[in-house]
Amino acid sequence: MINSNRVWFGNKLKIQLFSPKTVIYFLMTRLPTKTILSPSRLVRRQYSGNAKTVIKGIGIVTCVYVNAETNQFWLVNYRLFAPAVDGKSKLDHVREMFDNAIEHKKLPFRAVLMDSWYAAKELMLHIERSGKIYYCPLKSNRQLDEGFGSLPNPAYQRVDSLEWTGTEIEAGKNIHVKDFPKGHRLQLFRLVVSTDRTDYVVTNDLTQNSTDETQQVCAIRWKIEQLHREVKQVTGLENCQCRKARIQRNHIACALLVWCRFKELMYQTKRTVYQIKFGQLSDYLIQQLKNPSVKMRLA
Repeated sequence: MINSNRVWFGNKLKIQLFSPKTVIYFLMTRLPTKTILSPSRLVRRQYSGNAKTVIKGIGIVTCVYVNAETNQFWLVNYRLFAPAVDGKSKLDHVREMFDNAIEHKKLPFRAVLMDSWYAAKELMLHIERSGKIYYCPLKSNRQLDEGFGSLPNPAYQRVDSLEWTGTEIEAGKNIHVKDFPKGHRLQLFRLVVSTDRTDYVVTNDLTQNSTDETQQVCAIRWKIEQLHREVKQVTGLENCQCRKARIQRNHIACALLVWCRFKELMYQTKRTVYQIKFGQLSDYLIQQLKNPSVKMRLA
């Protein structure tokens, strides 16, 4: 069976390692089951951020290594979210991949970016104990205290109900998150994404005092969104109609390996993965029009 080790072996010599802005980012994508023949042990009902509803699909948790200075990124690990098979949660997969990146892959990086699904106390404290910085958006109903969470009556309130001064909007505010150890402090930033969306991002980097810099760091998350979009559009990731879990796993691994090869060619030729993918057909059509391999004979 092909697994994530093949992806790492194919990429480890191509990765441009540490720079001051190097980060790793974790995110989960889902393959909708519109073309997957159920039943499959990998298929489960789960919430989709794109569909804004619960769908049946296969969840893939991905780990991407990003060099923000060169604007290049590489897939270094992934896991299939199938608790019915291995009993592991999404947090378990992220923690394993994080530890694997440090202990086995020996990847140097400065910060960890995560989706709000992974803003769990145990994972955030684990990253802190490993000496890494994280930037993580919080759900709007997360309970915070602008004091020190002092007993017996800490003034917890929803993050979206906090009041912000002009200075705090520019430099963030120092807060305590409910259920974290007493005296534990994080830096909170209010990022206005659009007229109808505001993100609240926390970091354990207490020296960070710029909302603009925080927004630049969080903008790196779109690299992994780019990965998910490209791998679905150019590799046929969602098009396997097999029922057996083993074949589904092999298909997903092969699709990701193809994307990695496309990305390598993209960096070498300065073209997009779409130009590389569909340019092959264009070159073939041009060649056939000039010198057809099957010639027509008119009566």
